[in-house]
Amino acid sequence: MSLSRAWTPTYDVRLNALLVHRRGPGDPAYRLVDGVHWRAIRTPAGPATLAVRARGERGGDVEAQAWGSGAEWALDRLPALLGAEDDDSGFEPEDGLLREAIRQYGKPRLGRTGLVFEALMPAILEQKVTGQEAFAGFRRLLQQYGEPAPGPEAAARRLRLQPTAEVIRQVPSWSWLRMHVDHARSRALVTAARVADSLERTADPSQGLSGDEVERRLCSLPGIGEWTAAEVRQRAHGDPDAVSFGDYHVAKDIGWAVTGAPFDDEQMRAFLAPYRPHRQRVVALLYRARGARPRRGPRMAPRTHLPS
Repeated sequence: MSLSRAWTPTYDVRLNALLVHRRGPGDPAYRLVDGVHWRAIRTPAGPATLAVRARGERGGDVEAQAWGSGAEWALDRLPALLGAEDDDSGFEPEDGLLREAIRQYGKPRLGRTGLVFEALMPAILEQKVTGQEAFAGFRRLLQQYGEPAPGPEAAARRLRLQPTAEVIRQVPSWSWLRMHVDHARSRALVTAARVADSLERTADPSQGLSGDEVERRLCSLPGIGEWTAAEVRQRAHGDPDAVSFGDYHVAKDIGWAVTGAPFDDEQMRAFLAPYRPHRQRVVALLYRARGARPRRGPRMAPRTHLPS
C-alpha cells in the first residue's frame, strides 16, 4: 500500500537539485527514471521508498508517492527536502556575476533531509579516494549489508536501503577490505555508528544549533574533518554556509567560474568570506549558472593496493 501527496511550492522547484543525494550513477539507494526521482530512505519511523515527480518542466505542483512504514514521515518532509525551510533572506550579493546569475536562475533553495547518518555514511566512504572507488565501495556496502527498499516499485528498480548504524557496528574488518574500504575510513564509520543517535539530534531544529556547533560536534569524532562535516551539513541540515573545503574539484570549479582560472582552497575562502552565512548558496548558484570547469588532463587513478 502506498501514500501520496501533491505540493504546490511558492518558488521555482528544480527536482534535479535532489541529485546531490545520489552517490554516483549506480547508487542503489537512488534512481532517476523518466524524470521520477526514486529514493530509498531509512527514516526514524521506518524504511520508506519515495518517488518524486513534477508537473511541467519548471514550477507547478510536485507529486510524490511513498511506500513502507516511513512513508508518512517521508511525505511530511517533502517540502523541506525541496528547500521550503531554507531562509535566503539577506542574500543580496553586489557582485555583478552573482547578481546576473540570480536574475537568470533565481536564488538556490537548499533542501534538508534531517537524516545525519544517511549523509555521513557515504561522505566518510568518499574521503581521500577517487569517486570511482568511493561509489563502488558504497554500492558493495548496500548490496551486502543493506536491505531491499519497501514496495513493489522499489523491487522493480532494485532499490536498497543503507545499513543501519547497528549493522555497521557489526561489520568485520576483513569485510570492509573486501569492499575496498580501508581501515581509516571503516574505523571512522564504525565510530560514528556508535553515536548515531546523538548525531541525528544535531538536525533537530528544536536544538537550535548553529552550523559551527554542528561542525564542532561532527569533527569531535576521529576521522571526521571539515570536508566530511560540510558534506553532511549540506544534505542533512540544509546549511547554506557549509562549503566543502578540501574537495578535489570545488575550489577549482569556483575559481574557473569567477576568474577563468582555478582557485585553491585559501583563494576560495577569501572569495566567499563576504557572503557568510550564505557561502554554500554562492557555490550552488555558481554551479547552476556556470557548471563545472572543463576536465582536462589525466584523471586521478584509483588505488590498487586493496584486496580484490
